[in-house]
Amino acid sequence: MSGCSGGGKSTLLAELVARGYRTVAEPGRRIVTEELKGSGASLPWADPEAFARRAVEMALADRAALEPDGDIFFDRGLIDAAAALEHSAGVPVERTLAGQARFHQQVFLVPPWPEIYETDPDRRHGYDAAVDEHDRLLAVYERLGYTAVLLPKTGVAARADFVLSRLA
Repeated sequence: MSGCSGGGKSTLLAELVARGYRTVAEPGRRIVTEELKGSGASLPWADPEAFARRAVEMALADRAALEPDGDIFFDRGLIDAAAALEHSAGVPVERTLAGQARFHQQVFLVPPWPEIYETDPDRRHGYDAAVDEHDRLLAVYERLGYTAVLLPKTGVAARADFVLSRLA
């Protein structure tokens, strides 16, 4: 899962967990939680490049720790982290991903949805920045040859049904 911040990825993944699927939590949220308890040096609003590098490391560790059997849904993940590193430091996504196995051909992106977008202590950027991020991610996934599937702006159960029907 990828796409616009505040677009409902985490809520959708919680629904997929309730239906028995495995998920991996977003690296960015985990990093912010850790950094707020520590020095705060790698917070996205303090040092975007350090944050992106940590997100890449965490996403690589997440992927290495998983058994590959069955479906696993990532809340963001390695490609999103690589896109953040490209945006913050100019490191090409292709270089960060070199040697990594590809993910499923279809990637589901939540579209910008102003009616549900909210900031919070971990998500301090505004809606316009979230839309810009979504546009960058869509371009990266398409550049890498993935099929980007935009999720409908519907309730969480209908979104989960949509994802699972596309994968059937």
